[in-house]
Amino acid sequence: MHDTTALLIELGAVILGLGLIGRFAGRIGLSPIPLYLLAGLAFGHGGLLPLDASEDFVAVGAEIGVILLLLLLGLEYSASELVTSLRTQYPSGAVDFVLNATPGAAAALLLGWGPVAAVALAGVTWISSSGVIAKVLTDLGRLGNRETPVILGVLVIEDLSMAVYLPLLTALLAGVGLAGGSITLLIALGTVGLVLYVALRHGRLISRAVSSDNPEMLLLVVLGLTVLVAGIAQQLQVSAAVGAFLVGIALSGEVAEGARKLLTPLRDLFAAVFFVFFGLSTDPAAIPPVLLPALLLAVATALTKILTGWYAARRAGIGPRGRLRAGGALVARGEFSVVIAGLAVATEPRIGPIATAYVLILVVLGPLTARWTEPAVGRLRGAFRRKPGPRADPPPGHEEIAEASEAGAGTT
Repeated sequence: MHDTTALLIELGAVILGLGLIGRFAGRIGLSPIPLYLLAGLAFGHGGLLPLDASEDFVAVGAEIGVILLLLLLGLEYSASELVTSLRTQYPSGAVDFVLNATPGAAAALLLGWGPVAAVALAGVTWISSSGVIAKVLTDLGRLGNRETPVILGVLVIEDLSMAVYLPLLTALLAGVGLAGGSITLLIALGTVGLVLYVALRHGRLISRAVSSDNPEMLLLVVLGLTVLVAGIAQQLQVSAAVGAFLVGIALSGEVAEGARKLLTPLRDLFAAVFFVFFGLSTDPAAIPPVLLPALLLAVATALTKILTGWYAARRAGIGPRGRLRAGGALVARGEFSVVIAGLAVATEPRIGPIATAYVLILVVLGPLTARWTEPAVGRLRGAFRRKPGPRADPPPGHEEIAEASEAGAGTT
C-alpha cells in the first residue's frame, strides 16, 4: 500500500475514533481525555494494532495541540491580569514547588538514582499539565468560576518557572560548567522578559496589526504568529507552550474574541491528537514493573496538589467548595513532565518507565479529581454530620449565610 494511502486511512480512522470516543464520553458525563489516552495506549508501540504510517504526522499534530491549548488559554486573560496574578500568587507558587517537587526528589534519592535524577524527577512531579487542565476546565464549564484565575495563576507561575528549570536541568544532564549553564539561563530569562515587556507595553499595537475583518486572514495571521513565536521560544530553550501562552496574552479586545471563536474547533481537534499521541508513545509492557512505585508517587502528589489548590484559593478568599475544585483541577500532569523525563532518560534510563506510568496515572486521574473532589468531600462531610450524637443547634440564619458564601465562590 502506498505510504500516502496508508497515512490517510490511519489518520481518518484515528479522527473518526476520536469523534466516537468524544460522543461516548459526553453521553456518560466524563471528560474524553482519559479515553483518548487509553486509545493511544492501545494502538501505540506494543499495543493491539500499532499505527506506523501516521506516527510522524500525529507527533506534529500533538505539538500543535499543546500550542493551541495554551494560546486559547492566554486569550482568556490580558497582560495586566497576568502581572496581577504573578504578584498575588507567588506565595502559592512557592508552596506548590515545595509540596510537589519534594516527593519526586525524595523518591529518586531513595531509589539510589543520584542528585541529577532527583532534580529531574522533582520536575516531573512538580509541574501540572496546563494543556490537560485547560481542556478539563473548558469541558466542565468552569472558566467563569472564581477559583479559575487562582488555578491559572499557579499554572502560569509553573510554566514560566520552566524557563529557569529546563535550562538548568539541561546543563546538569550535560555536565556543563557554571559559565555555560549561566549563559543558557540568561538567554531563557531574557526571552521571557522581552515577550512579557512587548505584551504589556505594546499589546494594543500588536492587536491592531493582527486585526482583520476577514476571518480567514485573522485565522492565518494569529495561527502563523503563534506557531512562529512558539518555535523561536523552543529554539531559545523556552517552552513553546509558554511562547504560545504569551502570544494569547498580547492579543486583546475584539481580536482576542474573534481569534477565540475561529481557533476553538482547531484547538479541540489537535488537543485530542496530543492526548492520543501521548498514549501512542508509551509501551504498555514497560508499565507493570514500575506500576506500584508510580502509583504510590501519584497518590502522594495528587494529595499535595489538592493541598496546593486549597492553599492558593484560600489566599484568594474563596470558599471551601471552590478550594476543593481548585485543588482537584491541579492534579493532572502531562506535557512538561514528559519533556523533563525525555531529557533525563539518557542520564538515568530508569526514569523513563516510572515517569511514563506516573504521568499516565495522573493524566487519567486528573480529570476525575477535577470533577469529583468537591462532591466526594461534600458527601463525606454529610455522612459524618448525619451520625447521631449530641450537638448544638446552629444559630438562626446559619444555613442561609453559608449558601450565600458558596454562591460567591463560583458556579458548581
